[in-house]
Amino acid sequence: MNNIKTKLAHLSEMVMLKHSIFSLPFIFIAMLVASNGWFGWKLLVLGTLAAISARNFAMGVNRYLDRDIDILNPRTKDRPSVDGRISNLTMQIFILVNGVIFIAVAYFINPLAFKLSFPILAILGAYTLFKRFSSMAHLILGLTLGLAPIAGVVAVLGDITIWSLYLAGGVLFWVAGFDLLYSLQDIEFDKKNGLHSIPSQFGVKNTMLIAKLFHTITIMLWAMFVISANLGIWAYIAIFLSAVMLTYEHYLVNRDFTKIDKAFFTVNGYLGIMFFILIVLEVI
Repeated sequence: MNNIKTKLAHLSEMVMLKHSIFSLPFIFIAMLVASNGWFGWKLLVLGTLAAISARNFAMGVNRYLDRDIDILNPRTKDRPSVDGRISNLTMQIFILVNGVIFIAVAYFINPLAFKLSFPILAILGAYTLFKRFSSMAHLILGLTLGLAPIAGVVAVLGDITIWSLYLAGGVLFWVAGFDLLYSLQDIEFDKKNGLHSIPSQFGVKNTMLIAKLFHTITIMLWAMFVISANLGIWAYIAIFLSAVMLTYEHYLVNRDFTKIDKAFFTVNGYLGIMFFILIVLEVI
């Protein structure tokens, strides 16, 4: 029993399960707006399972394929996927199981969700490959989380709405923007090992400017989401507070690169929760 608990703890650490907080709020935001309120216990359970299994699949693929890179990077060499705590076979089983769970959950949601589950898994697994040949990998990472609100509206309506595309686009550039800031930690490592990232290609100053541009686009797209979905004052407050929090995130990183973890995990985690709470207030 203790061995199983230890193995689960290592798997949780490998995929950083606690960071599901980045994607979960936005799938539920889409579901709340699509249903104009409570969407039911069934979709709550299925939506949670879909979001967690999709993220586990993506992170599992990332950790499995990045073993050769992570073992060389001082920041990542102690990850369970490279220090021997989790075997290659265990990672392969973990990826397969979560992929099957995601497809099965999509099947029980509706036909469109099931059809989309296969290309979604392909996109989720693509991020790791992209950074080996393209600095646009940050946008692919953003896309993987940006799929969450689209999945949410598909679960409720069996269709894709215009406002869900605005919401998803905002998530895409939000994630890509804070991934740029996070990637500043690895700029020298990426250069040395021939990895493609915007920081290693364009330098620190330009990366900061691109991240600001991405987050400006984020706020614009989220504003379009609010307008398109015909939401009210609480949703506009969510957009305003998001802009304030993203500005604070850039302030932290500009001031001190040692604050990158705080900016990445704390500020962005609270942003998603804040956005969700205010949309709950809006729809009820």
